[in-house]
Amino acid sequence: MPYYRDMDGRIVPRKLSSEEVLSKMKEDGVSFVDLQFSDVPGRMQHVTVPASSFDVDSFRDGIPKLDGSSIRGFTDIHESDMVLTPDPSTYGVLPWTSHDLRTCRLICDVSWGFGRGRFSRDPRYIAQRAEEVARNQGFDTTFWGPEIEFFVFDRVTWDVSNPYASQSYKIESKEAAWNMGTNDLSRSAPIRFKEGYFPATPQDTLQDFRSECVKVLGENFGIISDAHHHEVSTAGQCEIDMRYDTLTNMADSALTYKYVVKNIAAKHGMVATMMPKPIFLDNASGMHVHISLWKDGMNLMYDGNDEYAELSQLARYFGGGLLAHARALAAITNPTTNSYRRLVPGFEAPVYIAWSIRNRSANLRIPVYMKGVKHSAKKRIEYRTPDTSANPYLCFAALLAAGLDGIKKSTDIGDPVDEDIYKLSPERRRALGIQELPGSLKEAIDCLKSDRDFLKSIFTDEIVDALIDIGMKEYGEVSRRPHPYEFYLYFDI
Repeated sequence: MPYYRDMDGRIVPRKLSSEEVLSKMKEDGVSFVDLQFSDVPGRMQHVTVPASSFDVDSFRDGIPKLDGSSIRGFTDIHESDMVLTPDPSTYGVLPWTSHDLRTCRLICDVSWGFGRGRFSRDPRYIAQRAEEVARNQGFDTTFWGPEIEFFVFDRVTWDVSNPYASQSYKIESKEAAWNMGTNDLSRSAPIRFKEGYFPATPQDTLQDFRSECVKVLGENFGIISDAHHHEVSTAGQCEIDMRYDTLTNMADSALTYKYVVKNIAAKHGMVATMMPKPIFLDNASGMHVHISLWKDGMNLMYDGNDEYAELSQLARYFGGGLLAHARALAAITNPTTNSYRRLVPGFEAPVYIAWSIRNRSANLRIPVYMKGVKHSAKKRIEYRTPDTSANPYLCFAALLAAGLDGIKKSTDIGDPVDEDIYKLSPERRRALGIQELPGSLKEAIDCLKSDRDFLKSIFTDEIVDALIDIGMKEYGEVSRRPHPYEFYLYFDI
């Protein structure tokens, strides 16, 4: 992926045209083209075509290779014919394919067949529509910076095949706290619960793994990473920080990030997961999202006259919209039953709806590492509720919809809360007007059902209905099954 230096001196990837991609394919010795897109829940889907059948018309007219009725959240069986239109700016060579099967990938837009236009439930379309709405409201650019956490395990097994005989899972990791006391010296020194933040090697066994991910993201996909490190949890929790980007580009990058991490883990005989809470009694994986609005090259979030946070009134309204719709947003930003095992006190995840500087017990934070107009470009809102199970296209679009609704309605963000909210009494929280985030996926979906109008400027009713249907189906599947721990609690009743 070629690079250039932009007006601010940053080194950024140069986007390719369709003709340039075809030339690069020949130069890179590409034999196959992997066409990728996202289903509604956020899992990457793909179909592979020979490079010999790929030409300029493939970019202009698209590839008629998709049965939409087989993709979760897409279409019914009677309206299944769909077209994938590759975006040349997403070109990248897959480094894990062999030389004689060299494969490139292109992320695609999804359209109806027979020239009926874009498919309204394509998550990438929702992200693109969000950017268009922001431009129409006077914002040239919105920048997004998700902090995506994940786990890398040596081995994971589970058994749910026979609900009458066995319901179990097992996680193996050389870093795991539950390995302490073993005689296996290959396990080095395991990481104790909640002590995984920034340990040096040899405790951090995944430094080279993360470095390889960073190298592949940059060299093969043009995604620039600022840093990587071990995260708080034991047993291989990691984070790789990507350079901020515009909404759709960053959603593409987030999808690619997950894809790269999983494939490189598989290459090394390990397994990576974005499941928020795989480990009991330790921190879960979040996806804090940093957001800023720009116009004419100016960061509209910054106001040097605000002594508390250097935060503009516009940013306060945007944040007010996020807080006002936080409970409904959870159905999109935290879309799995497992998400709500993360949103509990004691593990650094936000539980309460409030804002502050520095305070990580609030679900909306204003980072204040630097001060003054020199650092105005860095002023942003950090929304801490989302987790890594969220579809990035839909997550970012929903957050933008909520924030723009706050600006439209001049929604008061309220007073900041600079106390540790976890330690406040219920009476004190009520006095401060602090609400809680939903405690389950069903509660979040119920909130979305009663507060969905703010999404209408960006989301179609069809995709919101699809999200509700998928979420309620998964909630029902989990809630109907006895949990193994219930036998421990209740079998002797």
